[in-house]
Amino acid sequence: MTTAPNPAPGVEPFDAVDVIAAKRDRQRLSDAQIDWVVDAYTRGVVADEQMSALAMAIYLNGMDRGEIARWTDAMIRSGERMDFSGLGRPTADKHSTGGVGDKITLPLAPLVAVFGVSVPQLSGRGLGHTGGTLDKLESIPGWRAALTNAEILDMLSASGPGAVICAAGSGLAPADKKLYALRDTTATVSCVPLIASSIMSKKIAEGTGALVLDVKVGSGAFMKELDQARELAQTMVALGTDAGVTTRALLTDMSTPLGLTAGNALEVREAVEVLSGGGPQDVVDLTVALAGEMLSAAGRPVDEPELRAALADGRAMDVWREMIRRQDGDPDAPLPVAPETETISAVDDGVLTRLDALGVGVAAWRLGAGRARKEDPVQAVAGVEMHAKPGDSVRAGQPLLTLHTATPERFERARAALEDAIAVCPADSPEARAAVARRRAGVVLDRIV
Repeated sequence: MTTAPNPAPGVEPFDAVDVIAAKRDRQRLSDAQIDWVVDAYTRGVVADEQMSALAMAIYLNGMDRGEIARWTDAMIRSGERMDFSGLGRPTADKHSTGGVGDKITLPLAPLVAVFGVSVPQLSGRGLGHTGGTLDKLESIPGWRAALTNAEILDMLSASGPGAVICAAGSGLAPADKKLYALRDTTATVSCVPLIASSIMSKKIAEGTGALVLDVKVGSGAFMKELDQARELAQTMVALGTDAGVTTRALLTDMSTPLGLTAGNALEVREAVEVLSGGGPQDVVDLTVALAGEMLSAAGRPVDEPELRAALADGRAMDVWREMIRRQDGDPDAPLPVAPETETISAVDDGVLTRLDALGVGVAAWRLGAGRARKEDPVQAVAGVEMHAKPGDSVRAGQPLLTLHTATPERFERARAALEDAIAVCPADSPEARAAVARRRAGVVLDRIV
């Protein structure tokens, strides 16, 4: 075990090159090394190129559970921690590892709040082909993402809606904010230790009492394979449990987009349909499954029929409307609509057997719904509307997708992203039978507690 020496004032106890070399050579980093390198990077003593080298060494050589736990804790300690203990009611949060058409947070937070569990949903923006919850909500006229800690607490209290979806404050895990941006530009995003510590440092610092993780698996997710997703879920559940947060995870399918829309205003419209008692079955089913897990983890279990009833009878909608109004949004205002659309139709009769999440996500991104860099603007109106899902029978000439954008010159590159994303096979083919079976199996693949 390497221990930190007691350096003279102004002298750093370690050298970044030595820490990088240790992980390069497959050595275990000590607690003191981890504490120092995370703090020194936050302070600017460790340069971006040095942290890039260390991130790549971690990507290639991994970390054990103790290293990941210490790295997570060091990132938490780089900033402030929120405290909801004074609310007098349990708290629960959900985190998704990111996907296409994943608007689940929007109906989920108000649904859980109906049953007396507060939901501090500190969310982010989209990057690349995965959508961001804040980008979606900003398509609602007047809605604002930035709230003070006092406003967040007021929203979560008994006098508020009991749920809030907003931007995380700059004081939560600032080390992770720096490292996240660096990982995105150095091909070190899809690394279990770095993903797990990034997610869990923010969620633990957020102060929620219970946490449910929605770990996506498939072409549209960071985790393409089930075993890799299971490893990530198990790592994060262990980190949360060790930190005293009741944590569990669902592994869910992201080979096909969730619901029938991918894009900001399009997804808000679909979420409101779910809150009105309708909406696509996969979105409703996953919303109900995650709500059940959150309420159980928070010590307030509710059975599935009652959860579905709260969507159908308007209770969850009432919370949604108050939540939007409290953040200066107008829940009755019309959502923006794209001035330009283009339709992609089926060429043959048969069964839709493939609607690839990555292809749809990239198409929505190219239409203007996403960003390549954090500072890029997004179009509220851009995205992809789906008229069929894998397992559905289709006829030649039937519309399969409608592309939406404010800039029609984007259509060509969006179509290119979809060239290999769609497949229609004869109804009696093995591919068609497999697509129908996958549809019936549902979106939840596994559960980790």
